[in-house]
Amino acid sequence: MPGKPAFPLTPPVPLAALLAREDLALRQIAGPADPGTVLHGAHTSEMADPYPYLLGGELLLTAGVHIPEAAGSGTYFDDYVARIVAGGGAALGFGVAPVHDTVPRALVAACETHGLPLVEVPPRTTFASVARAVWQLMERARTAELRRVTEAQQSLASAAARPDPVPSVLRRLAVRIGGRAVLYGPEGTEIATAGPAADPDDSLSALARRLTARGSATASDTTPTGAHLTAYALGNDFVLTVATPTREPGDHTIASVAAVLLTLLTSTQETGSATARTSALVRLLLGSTPQEVTPLLDTGDRWLVVHASPSSQGEHPHPGARGTARPAPTHPHPPDQLSAAALSASLGSPLMDIAPDVVRILVPADRTPEPQPDWTLGVSSEVPAHHLPTADAQAARALARARATRTPLARHTPPKAFASLLPPGEAEEHARTLLAPLAAAPALKETLRTWLSLHGSWDRTAVALAVHRNTVRQRMARCATLLGTDLDDPDVRTELWFALRVIDQ
Repeated sequence: MPGKPAFPLTPPVPLAALLAREDLALRQIAGPADPGTVLHGAHTSEMADPYPYLLGGELLLTAGVHIPEAAGSGTYFDDYVARIVAGGGAALGFGVAPVHDTVPRALVAACETHGLPLVEVPPRTTFASVARAVWQLMERARTAELRRVTEAQQSLASAAARPDPVPSVLRRLAVRIGGRAVLYGPEGTEIATAGPAADPDDSLSALARRLTARGSATASDTTPTGAHLTAYALGNDFVLTVATPTREPGDHTIASVAAVLLTLLTSTQETGSATARTSALVRLLLGSTPQEVTPLLDTGDRWLVVHASPSSQGEHPHPGARGTARPAPTHPHPPDQLSAAALSASLGSPLMDIAPDVVRILVPADRTPEPQPDWTLGVSSEVPAHHLPTADAQAARALARARATRTPLARHTPPKAFASLLPPGEAEEHARTLLAPLAAAPALKETLRTWLSLHGSWDRTAVALAVHRNTVRQRMARCATLLGTDLDDPDVRTELWFALRVIDQ
């Protein structure tokens, strides 16, 4: 049994528009002459009880074949009309001839009693022509609605390109839906409004709060005065609300287009943490120190620097592949902005910088980065804000080691054991003196550091530095010459490694 009428998605047509068709010569002879009566289709049935076959909103057409001879003296017509109304029928069309010469009086009376429009269909008008006329009117209404929606989309897009895009989009939206549009900010603050002021503003605000509390995408309501309210979540806790006196089929589509545009526009609004990040950047440009501006970011006073590059084929071999030939990893391809943003979100930080070959992300120290699919990561040690440049170098070296060893993530480990027993000042002075011959050649020092960290492997060092293995050999030979030492000596390697680690602190 049908419940609530399930109207088709095509626009309805007024019954008055069908009655106005002179070629059909239809005439309403009973029921309310309400201009708001609309039809969602036409259906012919000679069933005594059409209720099970009605979707709702139809013009039901009948020639009265089902009417028994003694129907006028009983409750047949009253029961018949009551069932049509219960099934959601919008109107009844009765065809005169060949079964009945006139519309039965009892049927007219029943339609008056139940408030169902009754239309007389003359003998020369077929039910097929009536149904075709209904579908033609619906098609014209649909075409008009599509044209209305298309024009509204173009108008809204044009408004979004204006110097004041948010107010412009709201004004165009209010005009196109013939109502009111209100944009609320993250704290429920009214950001902008457009359209005639009316009583639903309080109701719109309440609906926006309810939508935010539920975490839903949309919500709708109707006020006691009959206004239709709809709210759309835009992201960043912004909410668009609209109020219209009537609900036209295309209103939701038009409002949805405006919601998409406003989502894009409000995503650039400076609110909350975005404002804090902008303030921190401005203060840095004006001369403040990192430790002075980091409190604005509300992420603690210690940081990790993460360097990430997209993983290449063969870079992270399957554990079961041990002992088998593995393809050498290709050079990483440049990171794209969408995947980099997704990585940044996964690591829990919006502080991201995309370089041609690497993504650098500042992560609060209380969030421990984990391996990420399709990425190779290098993670620094925890540092205060004024040591971020040091952490940046640590992350770069950790990423190079991760790529060379074909692991998804490598972390910088601070020097321990014997190196930590040396007085810091003396150790650093000795390290800088020992490495002084390489001070003017950063590439040589970096090659030495990488080569030592990878246990003297030419191939892995070449991968880590993205150079040819012969280049590594040439650089290491130059290092041995400048340092005046034998790099094959384990004691020499150990001393140089400690010196490099002390400088890295």
